[in-house]
Amino acid sequence: MAVLTDPIADFLTRFKNAARAGNEEFTAPHSRIKADIAKILMEEGYVWNYEVVTTGKFPELKVKPKFIDGRPVLTGIKRVSRPGRRHFVGSGEIPRVMSGLGIAIISTSRGVMSGASAKRQKLGGELLANVW
Repeated sequence: MAVLTDPIADFLTRFKNAARAGNEEFTAPHSRIKADIAKILMEEGYVWNYEVVTTGKFPELKVKPKFIDGRPVLTGIKRVSRPGRRHFVGSGEIPRVMSGLGIAIISTSRGVMSGASAKRQKLGGELLANVW
């Protein structure tokens, strides 16, 4: 397997591919930030459930994408901030994704949260991804 330089992008790509393929669940290597992203996606209605599986040699994150009438809730996902080009926003610069139909995922000083909750708390940070 190749060495990953951007594990968050790998997680988001696995999520997008699993949703488009109609897979009931997918696994990804565990990290705290990926678990936080999965929690936000669950709170916002893009994921049914997620869990950390520690039975193997390395912990894994098992995620179940949400489907309604056989169609995935997730229609698109875009990684904004990359390891080579970080993108930071202030609380007033947090974008509205798809005119409010999607969410922005922000890494703030108080943890990873959705763009709406970061805006409510007047926090800025690194714009990780846009989900719609």
